[in-house]
Amino acid sequence: MGGRLHGAFMADPPLARPSSNGLLVIDLAALKRNYRALKSAVQPAACAAVVKADAYGLGVAPVVNALLAEDCSTFFVATLGEGKLVKAIAPSATVYVFNGLSPQTAPEFAASGVRPVLNSLDDVQDWAEHNERIFKQLPAAVHIDTGMNRLGLTATEAGKLAAARDMLDAFRISLAMSHLACADETDSPKNAVQRDMFAALAGLLPAEGRSLANSGGVFLGQRYHFDLARPGIALYGGRFSQDIGPLEPVVRLYARIAQIREADRDETVGYGGAFTLKRRTRLATISAGYADGFKRLLGSSDAGDGWAVYVGDYRAPVVGRVSMDLIMVDVTDVPEPFAQRGALVEIIGEHVTLDDLAAAAGTIGYEILTSLGARYERVYTGS
Repeated sequence: MGGRLHGAFMADPPLARPSSNGLLVIDLAALKRNYRALKSAVQPAACAAVVKADAYGLGVAPVVNALLAEDCSTFFVATLGEGKLVKAIAPSATVYVFNGLSPQTAPEFAASGVRPVLNSLDDVQDWAEHNERIFKQLPAAVHIDTGMNRLGLTATEAGKLAAARDMLDAFRISLAMSHLACADETDSPKNAVQRDMFAALAGLLPAEGRSLANSGGVFLGQRYHFDLARPGIALYGGRFSQDIGPLEPVVRLYARIAQIREADRDETVGYGGAFTLKRRTRLATISAGYADGFKRLLGSSDAGDGWAVYVGDYRAPVVGRVSMDLIMVDVTDVPEPFAQRGALVEIIGEHVTLDDLAAAAGTIGYEILTSLGARYERVYTGS
């Protein structure tokens, strides 16, 4: 299918149903090309994929199936529920859960075949005791904290675990892992400190594999790759480094014009009357708001300009505050055949990247993707 906007509508053929208020187009072919580029960059290490938060908001089933077609066999998620869902889609895949064991969840992990990431000595003890009860040595990852102070064993705890042969004999450490705090800053000295600390501490454990590199870590060089890289945002076309451009864009986002109206100079627009019109204005009301991931910071007021959408190739600035379901844009300078009731306008696409929108909203691409609401019709291309 084609992807270019001709005028105000998606071309060859129109992808949105007339009842769709918005359209999220997800290019699975671009996703697969991004995975191939990342996989090539880390060879001879293996390349996993992070598909937590419903594959960063893009739909875990189609994303996982697309990656399976590229021979991706290891996936990372945040919660046990997410892990069980990925395991149902890909029964033969290896699935790790970043958030690890909560008390009394070891039996559920074991039954589902999902591997916990053990983030504390309490996690390790729970997993070891469960393995002893069922007379099995099931695999798990052990997370070593090398500078995030978020999850993982401290250096002291890693040393204690290395000496605790009874616990280590109870299960398999299929992966020792850590997480880079500053991988998006290629010149940060913290990267090398974490890498060296991880290499030393992981070397104390009988781990079958080691993993450190996230999306940014992939491009820090081979010394960061170890045995398994686990990119996330780079797969989905988001910026992963301050110094390296993103890979191919994967998403395009459109919303529909619900109404066109005229308003006079000195009238106000939206909640609070925060924006006063400076001329007679043709306004388009768009069916998207902060419930759909269009952040309130993108609105405008008399104190400052906001963001803009595109109607065809024409820029249409947001006027007034963003509300839950709607935004208003100025289409006075857009030819009427383009700006009409029912037309689709571009929020992310040819003129505006995911990271452009994120920067304007004072956030990052991760948050934009994962906050895109369920009200958009999702259309998958390139499958």
